[in-house]
Amino acid sequence: MKKIGFVEYYISEWHANNYPCWMKEVCEKNGFDFEVSYVWAEEYVSPVDGKNTDEWCKEFGVAKCETIDELCEKSDYIVILAPSNPEKHLEYAKEVLKYKKTTYIDKTFAPNLKEAKEIFDVANEYGTKFFSTSALRYMEGFEEMEGAKSVIVTAGGRTIDEYIVHQIEMAVTLLKEKPLAVKVEKQGSQYISRVKFENDKWATLNYSSNFAYALSADLGDKTVYKAAGSMHFKRLMADILNFFETGETSFDVSETLDVIKIRDGILNGVNNTDKWIAL
Repeated sequence: MKKIGFVEYYISEWHANNYPCWMKEVCEKNGFDFEVSYVWAEEYVSPVDGKNTDEWCKEFGVAKCETIDELCEKSDYIVILAPSNPEKHLEYAKEVLKYKKTTYIDKTFAPNLKEAKEIFDVANEYGTKFFSTSALRYMEGFEEMEGAKSVIVTAGGRTIDEYIVHQIEMAVTLLKEKPLAVKVEKQGSQYISRVKFENDKWATLNYSSNFAYALSADLGDKTVYKAAGSMHFKRLMADILNFFETGETSFDVSETLDVIKIRDGILNGVNNTDKWIAL
């Protein structure tokens, strides 16, 4: 059995509580032989539900490691989680990537472009294969939207800084061009971000805390609209495990830097509305 290690800030949170089951389902469906075997969490008690690392490990049948080094030595593959704390990702990546174990880093990849580039530099230094993405890259129906000239994305979540990555990932996945500039407008509780890409491609990202995830793509001769559905996380699990199995990513990982570049621009634009910000 190939052993996966989870590196976390605190272990009992939504991603960590669901990934093991979904990974098991993917293994059973695709004939993979992976299991989540080890966990290291910086904080012992989760602020989400008060569950501690030992309790989580007992519930999921996973062994607790006392240090990141112990986890990296024992694991065959590593997942850096902390999805609500991207400010921790560079710190964890510096410890994990030097072990040259194939690694997945959860969204949001980094809190800013500077730290995102530093993670890439660390991976390149050690020759470690890794990738990162939002689960919304795997939304059902993207295959019907290939060649989109522009997209309109709606999405919600607790805060724009944590959840805007999902909308950006969807736009970058479909438009396949370099981002040039962003402008943010405020309309009530909504933030409407216009993103200009090379070759006259555009994205409009409409964020409000209670919006559902949906995407409309202009293909020139027609418009395709899709709600996000519910299968994107399981499709993400399949792609992570396929990456662990083959060492090959399903997309150009440099797109992750474009995602963070746009995110930087939008968060800047939230405090400087109605102004174009070059990326």
